[in-house]
Amino acid sequence: MTPAARLSAAIDLLCAIEAAPRRPADATANAYFRDRRYIGGGDRRVISARIWDVLRQWRRLHWHLRDIPGGASPRTLCAASLMLGGEEIGTVRNLFNGERFAQSHLTSREDAALSALGGKALNDPDMPGPVRLEYPDWLHPYLERAFGPELETEMAALDGAAPLDLRANLLKGHRDEAIRSLRNEQITATPTPLSPWGLRLPGRQPVTATQSFREGIIEIQDEGSQLIVGALDAKPGERVVDFCAGAGGKTLAIAMGMENKGQIVACDVSSPRLEGAVKRLRRAGVHNVERHLLVSGDKWVKRRAGAFDRVLVDAPCSGTGTWRRNPDARIRLVEQDVIELQTKQADILDRASTLVKPGGRLVYATCSLLNEENEAQVSAFLARNDRFERVAAGGDMLPEPLRSQSGFALTPHRNETDGFFAAVLQRKAQ
Repeated sequence: MTPAARLSAAIDLLCAIEAAPRRPADATANAYFRDRRYIGGGDRRVISARIWDVLRQWRRLHWHLRDIPGGASPRTLCAASLMLGGEEIGTVRNLFNGERFAQSHLTSREDAALSALGGKALNDPDMPGPVRLEYPDWLHPYLERAFGPELETEMAALDGAAPLDLRANLLKGHRDEAIRSLRNEQITATPTPLSPWGLRLPGRQPVTATQSFREGIIEIQDEGSQLIVGALDAKPGERVVDFCAGAGGKTLAIAMGMENKGQIVACDVSSPRLEGAVKRLRRAGVHNVERHLLVSGDKWVKRRAGAFDRVLVDAPCSGTGTWRRNPDARIRLVEQDVIELQTKQADILDRASTLVKPGGRLVYATCSLLNEENEAQVSAFLARNDRFERVAAGGDMLPEPLRSQSGFALTPHRNETDGFFAAVLQRKAQ
């Protein structure tokens, strides 16, 4: 594809993303490229990079284009991202040349607005803090409560692209063997600093096309997510519930730590997500997992009260900790979401806790940065449920600094992971 055709495709994709504001952008992008298989891998990467740049710069681009008649459009947003990235207006005009597969010529209003950006930087000293740091205005007091004077530093760390983290599957071999396997496929991976199973790659790479991935030697999983599994510390032979399992990312890691021995029940309210786990479990060589769909009126939880050694509640949350990977999530999030999620999280935690046997462990986790979804939820749970107490994580699946703690809050700035929270609770022995 020509540069003009790539830009035109990026604008079309951005239009599709804007037309489905509550759908994750990566899902829209996957559908877009699936319907256009003639777009090659190299072109897809260039188009995706342009879109993800625009999504990361969303509030700042709109601030620069605030005076354009009719407001910013996908055309002007993509063009402004180029201009504020250092391109000359003449180069941008040539990309809107009206030729086959290219966008039509810039209108006089578009041209004037974009020409005014010449020589300007993306970050402007006159920008309000939430605009410059790319979060909604209503979220500011939440972030102040979470970070205090570190707010700006923490949010700036969410602005960049995340590295690609993998987990070596110890059911198929050690981490060093996974590194060698990837190296044989011209992919260089280095050990992550915290997770004993983690591997890190610089930027996006086509790992799903590698033999290492197809054979289940590696899985894609952020280092912080791996540490949540470490906090659960499930042992071989135990009975474990992954209560909000989704497509099974943490379930896979739990099974690995249990050496495929014992029983894991992966629960979720979404049948498609649970069905999506089947292929992953098979590829990883996991065979001690059963799946259970949680539906309204289901008696499964009640009938298995006190039956499990470990229960993981990876609760649905705002996802603020994943904004490096999902920059569109900060655009879609509204305050009502956070309010409703808090009620849902408390209900899930209450129900899941009944599954824990006396002396058993309950881990509550989110990929949120917000105190309201994290510490406040745990404190409220303990206040209404005196059968549980916080305990040190211990075990040998966490790095030494985290073992003595009853949980952790990870951030891109402090830990170079996505934002994650985990609290380790234990049901008191009767």
